[in-house]
Amino acid sequence: MAKPLTDSEKRKQISVRGIAGLGDVAEVRKSFNRHLHFTLVKDRNVATPRDYFFALAHTVRDHLVGRWIRTQQHYYERDPKLGLDLEELEEIEEDAGLGNGGLGRLAACFLDSMATLGLAAYGYGIRYEFGIFNQKIVNGWQVEEADDWLRYGNPWEKARPEYMLPVHFYGRVEHSPEGVKWLDTQVVLAMPYDTPVPGYRNNTVNTMRLWSAKAPNDFKLHDFNVGGYIEAVLDRNLAENISRVLYPNDNFFEGKELRLKQEYFVVAATLQDIIRRFKSSKFGCRDPVRTCFETFPDKVAIQLNDTHPALAIPELMRILVDVEKVDWDKAWEITKKTCAYTNHTVLPEALERWPVSMFEKLLPRHLEIIYTINQRHLDHVAALFPGDVDRLRRMSVIEEGDCKRINMAHLCVIGSHAVNGVARIHSEIVKQSVFKDFYELEPEKFQNKTNGITPRRWLLLCNPGLAGTIAEKIGEGFLTDLSQLKKLLPLVDDEALIRDVAKVKQENKLKFSAFLEKEYKVKINPSSMFDVHVKRIHEYKRQLLNCLHIITLYNRIKKDPAKAFVPRTVMIGGKAAPGYHMAKMIIKLVTSIGSVVNHDPIVGDKLKVIFLENYRVSLAEKVIPAADLSQQISTAGTEASGTGNMKFMLNGALTIGTMDGANVEMAEEAGAENLFIFGMRVEDVEALDRKGYNAREYYDRLPELKQAVDQISSGFFSPKEPDCFRDVVNMLLNHDRFKVFADYEAYVACQAQVDQLYRNPREWTKKVIRNIACSGKFSSDRTITEYARDIWGVEPSDLQIPPPNLPRD
Repeated sequence: MAKPLTDSEKRKQISVRGIAGLGDVAEVRKSFNRHLHFTLVKDRNVATPRDYFFALAHTVRDHLVGRWIRTQQHYYERDPKLGLDLEELEEIEEDAGLGNGGLGRLAACFLDSMATLGLAAYGYGIRYEFGIFNQKIVNGWQVEEADDWLRYGNPWEKARPEYMLPVHFYGRVEHSPEGVKWLDTQVVLAMPYDTPVPGYRNNTVNTMRLWSAKAPNDFKLHDFNVGGYIEAVLDRNLAENISRVLYPNDNFFEGKELRLKQEYFVVAATLQDIIRRFKSSKFGCRDPVRTCFETFPDKVAIQLNDTHPALAIPELMRILVDVEKVDWDKAWEITKKTCAYTNHTVLPEALERWPVSMFEKLLPRHLEIIYTINQRHLDHVAALFPGDVDRLRRMSVIEEGDCKRINMAHLCVIGSHAVNGVARIHSEIVKQSVFKDFYELEPEKFQNKTNGITPRRWLLLCNPGLAGTIAEKIGEGFLTDLSQLKKLLPLVDDEALIRDVAKVKQENKLKFSAFLEKEYKVKINPSSMFDVHVKRIHEYKRQLLNCLHIITLYNRIKKDPAKAFVPRTVMIGGKAAPGYHMAKMIIKLVTSIGSVVNHDPIVGDKLKVIFLENYRVSLAEKVIPAADLSQQISTAGTEASGTGNMKFMLNGALTIGTMDGANVEMAEEAGAENLFIFGMRVEDVEALDRKGYNAREYYDRLPELKQAVDQISSGFFSPKEPDCFRDVVNMLLNHDRFKVFADYEAYVACQAQVDQLYRNPREWTKKVIRNIACSGKFSSDRTITEYARDIWGVEPSDLQIPPPNLPRD
């Protein structure tokens, strides 16, 4: 009997077939050797693994380029033959950590789906020189290190200096009979870098265009400050700092001028690029150069991914009115039809509210335009609700007070033709609380678009064993139509499937155990339940609730060591924003609990606590396929959607979670009985707010909770620094906005049900299969199809672009 292929061998087959386009492997080999030859410097004859990585990456890039060019025209593991370990080379590639968490990762999934669905779409962003920091844990504390991801170069990007564009800052505004001019500005150049985004097996290659800031060559030199030449050249850094570093805040607004510069920089460059392409395109236009903007919204849709690119609204107005001389009302109609806004959070501290004084200095013309937009908007509201002054105050883009501020979310709602939340429950909250007044004004504007994830990365690539097991049963169609996973439902009692799904999970757990041992020198029990909680560290995500459960389990083991106990390895991972004190304390608490629990001989193999250092996409791809239990335990009404929850579901973990974000729809799809749902619903949280949440009530009533809190408080987990966690305990008892204690009892009871089911591997695996079978809705292909149909007014196309070696039509 043939030996089954290892994960590594499966990936090699997929990779080589993919690179060769199911064609000539010899050609791939030739291309690879050519690149390797040019990679090696004269005085170096021995190739390093990094040389192999770049040679391979450039070979793949060559393979994409023909398709990439054709797509743009159309719109307008050891391979036995190469003798390479592909998996080893994959490890060399740096993560492009150009976002904070769910928001940037969602955009990446969307790009994959848009290419796979054949949509003529571009993703725009900033090419940060330094992405999200690398996290090191030193003595249990988070320490940040710069993410120098471009150190060895980036083989996937192509600089396009021929499309470099100017972006203006500061200056003054001059009004004259001829129109409005923005003068005496400082110019920064935006250099585009293009990355190919291949669709899945359809020869489509879309573009992600990231902008890098560059000082113009005459920067500061035209001030001819005598003898200041060297200083002027050194000052080029000031301009180029715009794209230097990603601000590492997730769900938190920090009103820094450099951040506002970044937001305008990406918007101004992108809009010039879009308009250049619109003017040069031939779609139904007889002029050699298109000057009429009437058809702009028919040809262009701009989706604002949260409020960070909100300046697209006043910037498009500035270009239409000041530059293209379109009259205001027409320009406003075009702008609204073009723009749509996706809201990603309801947390008040996350909403962008920029000081007017900052705009006055940095973007004086945009401030004038925003004032005019707001005045016209308030006139409209006042006409509909005469005398309702409070409504005008609530709905204004300008917030009055000590520091006048611009509410960017209000600007987005007013300036867009569609506004959506990212899960059904979140979209309802958006309509009923955050934008209630706006919903009353224009209910037809508000929609829901539940988030999704790409099954290419989050199943095929990261879990080839599971993808193969599924394909053997139902074919490969599910990779581009994830709803086909429903075909697994009739097979939920199929003994072979139950066995294979359990076997793949066990293999993934063994592989991840080996990785942890190699990288972090921690030895774990691969037959224990892998209980995984990975996401940014934030009070609303309630990693503290997980900590209280761990301590409770520890205390139960200590109380009755002889009792049968379901062994668990609890893994918690995620980055804390560098300035977020409480989040950093939470990490220190997790590591401190770990150092007590993991060294207690009475506990032994029954319970281990691991903090997963430097959680990022490449680590998620390893841990998610290995997880048994997925923790999604935010306070109901706080997590807009979540996407990690979907990744775990698709990869055969069961979910313990609150009725929050997309968990609600996961429970609806799979049946609530196939998830471990616990705790307050949104209505219960609201009722508790009205009554007044009193943490001490729970602390006094629940002995296990009191014991755990007292241990944290007394220094049991920090004997060298007994009051280390004073701030954490004080927050939990006196000002916990996220009501950790209120859900403790239900959570611990629900975790006992998790243990109960885990004792019955066959029933556990059947639930896993039901979850996988019901996860089809959570493909980003479905999400993007809905955006295309309901917001952008375009149709996905399954037309195959012919590969570059075949003639076009």
